[in-house]
Amino acid sequence: MRTDQNTPLLKALAAEVKARRGALQISQDELAYRCGLSRTFLGKIEIAQSQPSLTALFKLADGLEVGPDELLRAVKIRLRKEERAATRAPRRA
Repeated sequence: MRTDQNTPLLKALAAEVKARRGALQISQDELAYRCGLSRTFLGKIEIAQSQPSLTALFKLADGLEVGPDELLRAVKIRLRKEERAATRAPRRA
């Protein structure tokens, strides 16, 4: 993974994509087909190892049956919750 990637953001996207795919009750293969993306690339998005392009985000949103704005809004909310949880968690020595 490149060092210029925002890992917490990629993890939030990964969790949101997996959650929405689960809600639709479809496999990675099916979502990849709906999006016109490779299953391998989709799998890497779902484990926060790939940063999708803007085009891929639009395709992903379409495959998940939401608008790109809704998908990104949900990712932003998930990221903020994770950031708040991380600041409240006790630090281990």
